[in-house]
Amino acid sequence: MLMASRTDIGRVRLVNEDRAYIQHQLNGFELAIIADGMGGHQAGDVASQMAIDFIARELQQISLSMTFDEREKLVLSAINTANGRIFQYASEREIYQGMGTTVVVALAAEDQLLLAHIGDSRAYRVRGNEITQLTIDHSLVNELVKSGQLTPEEAAHHPRRNVVTRALGTEATIEADIKTIQLDPEEIILLCSDGLSNMIESDDIVRIIHNGPNLEAAVDKLIHEALIAGGDDNITVVLMHNIDNAEWKRGDSE
Repeated sequence: MLMASRTDIGRVRLVNEDRAYIQHQLNGFELAIIADGMGGHQAGDVASQMAIDFIARELQQISLSMTFDEREKLVLSAINTANGRIFQYASEREIYQGMGTTVVVALAAEDQLLLAHIGDSRAYRVRGNEITQLTIDHSLVNELVKSGQLTPEEAAHHPRRNVVTRALGTEATIEADIKTIQLDPEEIILLCSDGLSNMIESDDIVRIIHNGPNLEAAVDKLIHEALIAGGDDNITVVLMHNIDNAEWKRGDSE
């Protein structure tokens, strides 16, 4: 599997509170994590970095000999450990009180992809010219959509669309969504913070990915397009391409 990542401060924010992490060949797995911190200067960036550090460290013990249930339990344990550490750190320091972060963890091995997340950072699956959101936003506007008070179109432009209902580190205990899905040959997994998903339409994301001469260029182009669209938040992108060699294979839309 090929992976590429990049994070950018954007055009408005003074601090980049986003973080991204990728690790190749982790005991037979490919690991990617993104986190979008909240809490302001010296808080959100601390929370997102702590989330990356603790989760990545806990997952170093992953093994292909584990069952799917054991893998999911390990990922949940890693997320819970990070949550507890961030919550305790903030509780003991007034300047950091209330800080938190979103997180998306993607762990790929063979033909399986394990996804876990908290917050409104997202994971997408790109198959040919189709893109599917794999995560469900833990956000205020998504709750309003589910209750019928907002349409998806209204939610996309709602002034409170950045308000999350669940975040890592803001409470003593937290519940992450987790699932394991089939990973097909050639498909691409996109992880991103809302600095990308709020700025670029899904169809444009697919077009940009397929038009990239390589994975790194596709990541750079996604960041670039989000900046052109306004760049009013930090922007973080990870692409995971399920191929066995380093040759980029372009999509049908090219």
